[in-house]
Amino acid sequence: MVNKVADHYADHLGPIYTWMVGDIDAALSRSSAELDALPLPSKAGAKAVDLGAGFGLHAIPLARRGFSVVAMDTCGCLLEDLQARAGALDIHAVNANLLDFRAHVAAPVDVIVCMGDTLTHLPDHSCVESLFSAAAASLNSGGLFVATFRDYVSAQLQGDARFILVRSDADRILTCFLEYSDAVVIVHDLVHQREGGSWRMRASSYPKLRLSPQWAVERLSALGLTAISDTLAGGMIRVTARMPPAESKVETTT
Repeated sequence: MVNKVADHYADHLGPIYTWMVGDIDAALSRSSAELDALPLPSKAGAKAVDLGAGFGLHAIPLARRGFSVVAMDTCGCLLEDLQARAGALDIHAVNANLLDFRAHVAAPVDVIVCMGDTLTHLPDHSCVESLFSAAAASLNSGGLFVATFRDYVSAQLQGDARFILVRSDADRILTCFLEYSDAVVIVHDLVHQREGGSWRMRASSYPKLRLSPQWAVERLSALGLTAISDTLAGGMIRVTARMPPAESKVETTT
């Protein structure tokens, strides 16, 4: 049975997600380096939204840079972890659907990030377009929208390459298997856990959208943003889109 994304994370991936990531400090450093590569605004009191924030891989570095951050996710246990890690940082964690983020954010904002393959968790392409429209409507002039996701369109894995070892240690092994269809790729996550000297397997599957980077750039450009895409290490796609700055008013005399 293919589960909804929220159920898959609540019941299967969420409880082991920080283990799956591994060294959390190293992961935060990598996320911080991702932000360093972006043309983030440096004004005082800037506001940011992290869509699919998880346990704070980007929300925490954004807040450390002085942003006031709304961090949104549907996985309660990951948001609890985020709040525990955030300490006194200016981060407001919200458990809600990403498509409803405008109901929880006081627009306009300066930065919206949707990192780490979160965009492909949306149900269909029309939902992605709705998210893009909401982002465009929420950004300040000169504001930045950034998404990273895997290209399941042009980089389709074949044969045994569809079996991926995600992480393993002496007591737990996480592997996944990818099954492609026209619009989505079904991700089958298999967790083998050592319990009392024997191994137990848990399996759960969920869909990810097959998003074309060019399609994302075209949709964002159609909303009036200046959008580009590039490829990061590990094959992740980064789409960066900026709202044009407000035109300077020019005084004229007669």
